[in-house]
Amino acid sequence: MDNSFRIEFETPDLPELTRNNTVVDLHFHSRHSDGANTIQEIADQAHALGIGVAMTDHNDIQGAVEMDAYPDVLSIPGIEVTAREGSHLLIYFYRLADLEKFYFRDIAPYMGSDLMSSIDLEMEEIIRRARHFETVIIFPHPYSAAYTGVCNLQFSMERRSELFAMVDGVEAINSENLKKWNLQCAVLGLNLSKAITGGSDGHTLYQLGRVVNFAPCAPSRRAFLDAVKNGETRVIGKEVNLLRKVRSNGMKLKTSIKNCPDLMGKNLRYGCILIHTAINGTIRAFQNH
Repeated sequence: MDNSFRIEFETPDLPELTRNNTVVDLHFHSRHSDGANTIQEIADQAHALGIGVAMTDHNDIQGAVEMDAYPDVLSIPGIEVTAREGSHLLIYFYRLADLEKFYFRDIAPYMGSDLMSSIDLEMEEIIRRARHFETVIIFPHPYSAAYTGVCNLQFSMERRSELFAMVDGVEAINSENLKKWNLQCAVLGLNLSKAITGGSDGHTLYQLGRVVNFAPCAPSRRAFLDAVKNGETRVIGKEVNLLRKVRSNGMKLKTSIKNCPDLMGKNLRYGCILIHTAINGTIRAFQNH
């Protein structure tokens, strides 16, 4: 597929897209982490829109397990893991049983003080453990606020290159992200020549389907994940407006309030990295003069 047509910053015309394609929002959150809605509500909305959905709650799989019980909705079992560094990783599974085994063996024993906290495994180790299963591994919002995307100063250029080689692709459009960062994510995805995904990163029903992946494949979990991994899907969507972002972030703050000390610690570490980098840059500039 011509890379130039794989990413479109437009509002998805879901009735048109679903006529000849399998359409999936690959990034959505429920009340089981920091979302506003129950799985029943999300399933009803996905069915009404005619799209599939990947439940990717933070460090939790209960939403993915519950969604699997709705046969009229194509569900992709997934999880968004927060690595020790604070950056996020999306992992999609072909089989729900594999997701459950991965979670109870490789995530639950390393959980932090709260659901939204970082787990006690570094990014590379999480990826290595996930590769024991049939999975599609994606870096969500690689360019984004602070430490949550992998393109931050905690990772050297060399380490980042090694990480990109270990995963299947990156998320190019995220409706929660800023446009300038999504554009950087899209360029990164195209330059890596890997899988490109998109998702609403929704925390309210309004966001479901605002960013989707689609492909002219069979409406099955395996066919769709194969299409993602083989670079056969396209991404279309755009950012939600500022007021919607504020509402969504308010929901995330409400459900994550116990995690404030953990978040503060991460931000302090990130701030120290920024200061250290700025000082080194100033020293180099002075030396060059």
